[in-house]
Amino acid sequence: MNRILHKLAVVAMACLVMVPGIAAAEDPAPPARVEWGALSAEQQQVLERFRGRWEQLPPGRQQAMLRGAERWLAMDPEQQAHARERWEKWQSLPPEERQQVRQRWQRFRELSPEQREELRSAYGRFKDLPPEKREELRQRWREMSPEERQQMRERWRDTSPGQRGPMRQPPPRPGRGGGH
Repeated sequence: MNRILHKLAVVAMACLVMVPGIAAAEDPAPPARVEWGALSAEQQQVLERFRGRWEQLPPGRQQAMLRGAERWLAMDPEQQAHARERWEKWQSLPPEERQQVRQRWQRFRELSPEQREELRSAYGRFKDLPPEKREELRQRWREMSPEERQQMRERWRDTSPGQRGPMRQPPPRPGRGGGH
């Protein structure tokens, strides 16, 4: 039972670590302290490993951990297992890769709601592709020079969603026919 509670706390922390600063960005008012005794029994169970130092945590951190515990408690067992896997994957990343993930997350948060939705939609289309097609696209991206990648990003950014259809087709590759 203690092992399960420990895992619950670790996963709850994963939810918090992977999205740092969200509370501060959304709420300009200083966060209120959360007294340990004000937590429900379930919240206390999830956050048990922090009990001894709960009062020393900054109020914003307490609030964030409480939100993480609530998200955890709202998950079904399958979602909890998936969250646990994501946490373990996060823990296994080298520090430089974690920093890259944080930077990408921050750039994503800086996008307009429309840009975020377009990005989610594009990712959904990518995930719907057969695995061999996804790998082909990944390989094509890896083979591009940094300049080609930047040109592709700029071209994509400067076109409307309706104009992007032809861009989804592979560009002509030098030395592969077409240019006699």
